Amino acid sequence: MFGREILGHPAAALRREWIVTNGAGAYAMGSLLANAPIRKYHGLLIAALEPPLGRTLLVGGLQASAEYGSETYELSSFEYSDGRLSAGHCNLETWQLDGAIPTARYALAEAVLSQRIWMEDGANTTYLLLTHERGNDPIKLELRPLLSERDHHDTTVETDWQPNFAALTNGVLMTTPAGTQLRMLSDHATWQTESATWVEDIYYREELERGYPDTARLLQAGRFSASLQPGQSLTLVFSTETEPSTDGLAALAREQARQAQLLEQARLLHKAPDFIKQLVYAADQFMVRRAVQLPDGSTWQGWSVIAGYPWFSDWGRDTMISLPGLLMATGRATLAADVLRTWSHFLSQGMLPNRFPDVGAEPEYNTVDATLWFFQALRTVYQATGDIQLVADLYPKLVEIIDWHERGTRYSIKVADDYLLTAGEPHIQLTWMDAKFEDWVVTPREGKAVEINALWYSALRTLGEFATLLGNDQDVERFRCAAERVATAYRRFWSAEHGYLYDVIDGPHGDDPVLRPNQLFAVSVAHSPLDDATAKAVVDSCARHLLTSYGLRSLAPHDPQYLGRYGGDLKTRDASYHQGITWGWLIGPFISAISKVYGVEQARSYLQPFADHLRDAGIGSVSEIFDGDAPITPRGCPWQAWSVAELLRCSVELNNR
Repeated sequence: MFGREILGHPAAALRREWIVTNGAGAYAMGSLLANAPIRKYHGLLIAALEPPLGRTLLVGGLQASAEYGSETYELSSFEYSDGRLSAGHCNLETWQLDGAIPTARYALAEAVLSQRIWMEDGANTTYLLLTHERGNDPIKLELRPLLSERDHHDTTVETDWQPNFAALTNGVLMTTPAGTQLRMLSDHATWQTESATWVEDIYYREELERGYPDTARLLQAGRFSASLQPGQSLTLVFSTETEPSTDGLAALAREQARQAQLLEQARLLHKAPDFIKQLVYAADQFMVRRAVQLPDGSTWQGWSVIAGYPWFSDWGRDTMISLPGLLMATGRATLAADVLRTWSHFLSQGMLPNRFPDVGAEPEYNTVDATLWFFQALRTVYQATGDIQLVADLYPKLVEIIDWHERGTRYSIKVADDYLLTAGEPHIQLTWMDAKFEDWVVTPREGKAVEINALWYSALRTLGEFATLLGNDQDVERFRCAAERVATAYRRFWSAEHGYLYDVIDGPHGDDPVLRPNQLFAVSVAHSPLDDATAKAVVDSCARHLLTSYGLRSLAPHDPQYLGRYGGDLKTRDASYHQGITWGWLIGPFISAISKVYGVEQARSYLQPFADHLRDAGIGSVSEIFDGDAPITPRGCPWQAWSVAELLRCSVELNNR
């Protein structure tokens, strides 16, 4: 719980944000400063009009005030470009996550008004429930939605945007020029349409920091009014659905029951610390439905993973890396199998997609590792469930992947003469270190990358195991021989001069001795190509030069190319993204690796710093990145799937060893 020591201080409250999601790509988001928007992504309804994408901001905020006795109290805060700050936060007494539901309480003299915000699972519907919790007199409310219709990556709309408003018995229907329909409804408040006016110069401070346009306008076209008696509640509903329920208490009970079930089925985590249990709710926020078109023309409801909120879509690499933690650690094996089946439908030339873009339906395939992580994810699911049917169904596609890699696929991805995997072309980013500005690939890593070949080796070993399960003796021998060739060639990654592994060998400029965390995967993967002494040297080098409290730096500080702070415009941010910035998700492979070398107890201690982080940035979740330099400030997406997933995965892994 947060009190006035945070909520009453703009600098502290504005750096902390909340999010609710709907399991289909939509979300609502705000800051702890009485929901003051600090990003273009903040609002009460960012609907996924083409689930899980097509994300469109429709409700950018709510100007809210309450009258109690003879006094008027603001309930919302907005920053403006001229420095003004409305004062809703001055009346905000406490804020907490109730499960995953943001719950705020406002002090109005002796009265207390609570506010809860959540979304209906699977629907573009946001609920806001206001309850008169304490006090003897009525609380009169005026609630003015601020409206827009824009891609969530854009900042504002033009002044010629003129939606139509039609009265409903319990609210109003807004129809936009593009044909989008938004229902704004209430079970208790009455709607009054007013002359539309623009609220100008709303300031998004985070966009200024990120080098984007930082002011917006939102349309105010009416208000909800109500009087709440002590103990009474009021529901506001913002929805693109045709018949959303206005029974807020029933909707709240449904969502609370759904969240309770999430925690109940996460049996492997029942004895975990409270902050790890909180991540069970965070994990669910990344899960989204994605429809799959089957060969017979029918549609199957599949599942995928949003890589991070607010700006990422679903990415292949992130999905496969996140699956063990988001789903297997939380007891959702059936959903994990559905995710694997979903992505397998998009296999092309032996490659899984890198990502699904926000605009357009065709996936992008510029990734060398998403496909290799697919093997790791399937192995994790099989080991936990024994689902041999899943293995049998996907096995032909796994063999197809190997076949394509042997003969060569996109972006010069192919098996070399030594049976190591080589990849890369100018101006194309293929590994997880994928920052690119215009034609500049910051970390190209062309050649034979250290983690790619560790994953390649493990994939071959895994496929050999599956061949044995399925009784395919010919494939068993094929993949055993291939894996042995990779293991022999992998010895070339060792740099005796430096005492750790090269990041890339046989690249355009030879072998690259830069110290990066990628070599950790050669220790942490299911099948390691390293002997014990080499594994220890790798772990020691990474621990001494790359480890921070919240993950691992992407480059050692002694390197001349090191950049320890993330900020500025897009080019500046991309330049540092993998050149020293700390990545939260890398704590996962580090913990797995160090537990193999030094034991479980030491490994377990590296989880603890994240307990404090859950009270910062994206509350109840884990950020994408952090500065490489002290004080290791959180940056990037406040909610990142693989950052959450790796903490959950490691918690279960350490408890099982």
